[in-house]
Amino acid sequence: MITVMPRPATLPRVAHSPGPAPFSVRPARPSDAAALAALSGPFARSAALRERSRAQYASQSGDFLVAEALDGSLDGCLGLSLHPGDPVTGRGAAGVLYNFCVAGHRQGGGMGARLLHAAVARARSHSLRTLFTATTGSGRLFLRHGFAPACPNLAPPAWAQSLDPRRNARVLARAL
Repeated sequence: MITVMPRPATLPRVAHSPGPAPFSVRPARPSDAAALAALSGPFARSAALRERSRAQYASQSGDFLVAEALDGSLDGCLGLSLHPGDPVTGRGAAGVLYNFCVAGHRQGGGMGARLLHAAVARARSHSLRTLFTATTGSGRLFLRHGFAPACPNLAPPAWAQSLDPRRNARVLARAL
């Protein structure tokens, strides 16, 4: 009896691409205000985000997480505002994700997902029960990460009342 071992298949060579450039996610600092405004500007001009001034970014820097490239440039950001619970209405503490953007040249490489994961971890560290966001886009990233359409009346009242009906944004929520 002769046993013949099959030859291993020859696999075609595939050019190795270096993949997306590395980055880190960190809390924003007031000194990041100009970079946050520059990063968010194109999205605000396209009406995907609300316009905010450098002063607003500086004063709200504690809300933001940023994706920082190795060269120190900011290529993504996401704000998380905290809203205390209301014992009268029975609403638990909630968070609102806002000003979520990733520079065009970095989209599709996982930066948005990492920012979102970091924001969810931060929300949990603050014992929030629910996260809300409003989007004028498809919301695919949020939907892939456990968000679902929600009634604005369930969101923190001050935030829900600030939504501009002309923007036709969809409210999404995720329980934590």
